Amino acid sequence: MTEKQHGDFRERIRQNFARQAALQTIGAELTRIEHAMVEIELPFDVKLTQQHGILHAGVISAALDSACGFAAYTVIDAEASILTIEFKVNLMSPGRGDRFLFRGEITKPGSNIIVADGRGYAVGDGAAKLIASMTSTMMIIRGREGITG
Repeated sequence: MTEKQHGDFRERIRQNFARQAALQTIGAELTRIEHAMVEIELPFDVKLTQQHGILHAGVISAALDSACGFAAYTVIDAEASILTIEFKVNLMSPGRGDRFLFRGEITKPGSNIIVADGRGYAVGDGAAKLIASMTSTMMIIRGREGITG
């Protein structure tokens, strides 16, 4: 499928991102949109930590899920939408950093199901550190009432 068939996926993703109250609540920023890849960044905020002062696994999962889901929007037709139906997260290192980068990339596009992989990084002094990975499965939705975008 060509980019023309996908419509203006960049603008569509920006609009969908702006409608996600959860991402606004955690202070997430949409920083990169490419074909089959999306990046979301998040500044450190103590309100998003767990009892040890590191980024909460739920926040990491939400950001990775969103990055993978938005990456899926880059490979579907303009009339379709995406819903996550499954994901697995591996937390590899404590979420400590000044900022966090979450990248979703399409592993296997499909006509009904899409598989994506996500990686989360802590950014601070020195090199970015891999803190989490995700494999997600998404369902392409067409013609379902109340699910558009």
